[in-house]
Amino acid sequence: MSSLYIRDSDVDELAKKVQKLTNAPNKTEAVRRALENELARAKETIPLVERIRKIQDEVAVQLGPNPKPFDMKAFSDDMWDA
Repeated sequence: MSSLYIRDSDVDELAKKVQKLTNAPNKTEAVRRALENELARAKETIPLVERIRKIQDEVAVQLGPNPKPFDMKAFSDDMWDA
């Protein structure tokens, strides 16, 4: 695993500030936390309907196709030999 090397002095200062404010053990951890937080924030900007659709699609793949809807009338007719 290689260490993080920041060439831009402004970015280095930002990393140091994040490290200090978050009590991160090093700049690499501070940058990791900042990037994870930014990813979480970016995901929240995705409209709710799109996030739900993605979850629905993932569940649909796991469950397979929808079964035929239950027909209560046909069930009752069959039960009573109607």
